[in-house]
Amino acid sequence: FGHVNNEFQFVHKIYNYYIHPQWDFIGSNTLYAKLLYADYDEGYAFIELIGEWNDCLTNDIMYLKRHLADHLIAKGISKFALFCDNVLNFHSSDDSYYEEWWDDIKDEDGWLVILNTREHIYPEMEHAFIQNYAHFGQHFNDINWRKKSPGIVFEMLKSLLLHEVKQLQY
Repeated sequence: FGHVNNEFQFVHKIYNYYIHPQWDFIGSNTLYAKLLYADYDEGYAFIELIGEWNDCLTNDIMYLKRHLADHLIAKGISKFALFCDNVLNFHSSDDSYYEEWWDDIKDEDGWLVILNTREHIYPEMEHAFIQNYAHFGQHFNDINWRKKSPGIVFEMLKSLLLHEVKQLQY
């Protein structure tokens, strides 16, 4: 909020490739974010990520949680969708920040959904037991969200989450 990007000067890089200045630096040199939409009445936010999500070396989840999610949670956001179409790799560490995020939102009927991960990423997330705190996996991939309004995408996600809960009950 209040930040003005220079649309003609590219300064941030992932690996050795410059990225568009509208990607926001969240503290990590390998993972950048865009807060695409926040609905404070309904309590949800859409965040798009780009780069390498590396909890092992650079603790990217800490930066994402502290520099973005915590501010949104303080404003009443309890439902988060992380669009990971542009996340190239994931390297896990422990799950404490995911657990903290879950603890911060669970009492508000909140959720964290990680969407459109590459095929090699969600097994790595499962190996780190992130599924205890976030929804992700095959049925949360290939979500065509870019041409839909935020309200429609929110309803799609609620439907997917309801379907997942029903499957777990059987």
